[in-house]
Amino acid sequence: MRAPALAGALLLAAGALTGCAGDEDGALTVFAAASLTGPFTGLATDFEAAHGVEVRLSFGGSADLVEQVKEGAPADVIATADTATMSGLVDDGLVAAPVPFATNVVAIAVPPGNPAEVTSFGDLARPGLRLVVCAEPVPCGAATARVADELGVTLSPVSEEQSVADVLGKVVTGEADAGVVYSTDIEAAGTKVDAVAASLGPAVAEGTNTYPIAAVVRRGPAGRLAGEFVDFVAHDAAAREVLAAAGFGVA
Repeated sequence: MRAPALAGALLLAAGALTGCAGDEDGALTVFAAASLTGPFTGLATDFEAAHGVEVRLSFGGSADLVEQVKEGAPADVIATADTATMSGLVDDGLVAAPVPFATNVVAIAVPPGNPAEVTSFGDLARPGLRLVVCAEPVPCGAATARVADELGVTLSPVSEEQSVADVLGKVVTGEADAGVVYSTDIEAAGTKVDAVAASLGPAVAEGTNTYPIAAVVRRGPAGRLAGEFVDFVAHDAAAREVLAAAGFGVA
């Protein structure tokens, strides 16, 4: 059973409503940046309970998810970790107007106890330090590069990963002395990693990403469920509380 449509601005902009991939089998497929795994898992459960539909979640690097949508993957909604990555879908006419719903800032994660004694962003350029970052096409990688440029730090990572989850994984397993991830990832990891307390200082704006969410458009306007999920994530008070509890800022 599909829930009644909400009269949100996004739905009005979408025009006449028709079925999308999720409507065909009573399910909604949501692609989301890896850093959203925790809160979106909870939000999907809440949406399912309120709307009587199944929400299928697929998490990964934002750049990879965008490419999958461009190649025809049956996503109904996509949420990326920055606006630049989403713009590729906007330019191709594949999504309705994206709505900003959260912010996140990059931070330095180190193994428990910080054995390499990393105390600042500048320490990441230290010779011999095993640094892992996201590849620059990935939103967390782009933010890391902006911070490095702002601070005049030249980074030489031993590995560049396609998602922030992969960077965090290498820190957790001890394959890296430090990794640049999002502050929310460090919070979610609990005791598996430590955070370097040093602030990014004047580069904090460069290290902050705004997360947009959009309904995917295929063969006509986005479906009703997709629009309702976008509206729920972007505007529902309970959804904002879930995101805030995970450490995300309000866009």
